[in-house]
Amino acid sequence: MKRVILPLALLVTMATAGEQFAMSDADRAMYKEMLENNPADIYVEEGGEILEEQLGGEAALAKFLGVSEKELPKEIASFPKYVKKLGNVVGLDQVMQAMQVEQGKKKFKLKSGKMFSMLAYVKSLANDEVPNLDLNEPHEKEAYELGKKTFMTARGGRGLSCNSCHSKDIVGMVLRTQPLPDLGEAGSGVTWPAYRMTKSSLRTLQRRFQGCMKNALLKVIPIGSKEMVGLEIYVTKLAQDKKKAIAIPGLKR
Repeated sequence: MKRVILPLALLVTMATAGEQFAMSDADRAMYKEMLENNPADIYVEEGGEILEEQLGGEAALAKFLGVSEKELPKEIASFPKYVKKLGNVVGLDQVMQAMQVEQGKKKFKLKSGKMFSMLAYVKSLANDEVPNLDLNEPHEKEAYELGKKTFMTARGGRGLSCNSCHSKDIVGMVLRTQPLPDLGEAGSGVTWPAYRMTKSSLRTLQRRFQGCMKNALLKVIPIGSKEMVGLEIYVTKLAQDKKKAIAIPGLKR
């Protein structure tokens, strides 16, 4: 417990700096402009081309998932989910890896730029859909519980967890010049992949998790691991509970 108190006290101190320091006027102007012309749109378009060239496009994806093209948006909005033919709860990027293997192609690494772009395009097909995770499905319920445990568990020398910065008691305080958000209200589970202004690149939700872990000096969990997929389900469920619709690509500071 003592290892957690110090970081929280630091957050309280930082919060007194005031929300005016969360973003400079120049950054605000840039953010406003990018909302109208999101640089990630280029990556999304590229992702559509990669999907077509690599896997056969939306028709092939729908066939692999066992749905019609008309049903594809709702199916995409149900991920991460249990896919029987893969025998596991997986994200859409892992589905596309499986398709590459099935077609005899070399699979993209989950952390590769091409996979980020392809994932952004696929998820954008479900824009305006509210996630429909099915936690009555036993495998998905188990994955959700693992994600919740991973979110809540304190790790590292500082004794920090994801919840250390996103509990109801902390939301709104300022850390590293940014107000800490309520992940459900912010729709964090439905706005990634997103363009990160500070990184000048497209990032996925699991890649963002890794960035948080690195900043907190925690051991970084691999993308695609059970813990990471569980975290994605947990955070997506927070957005689902708030009825937040998918909006890809997002734009983040």
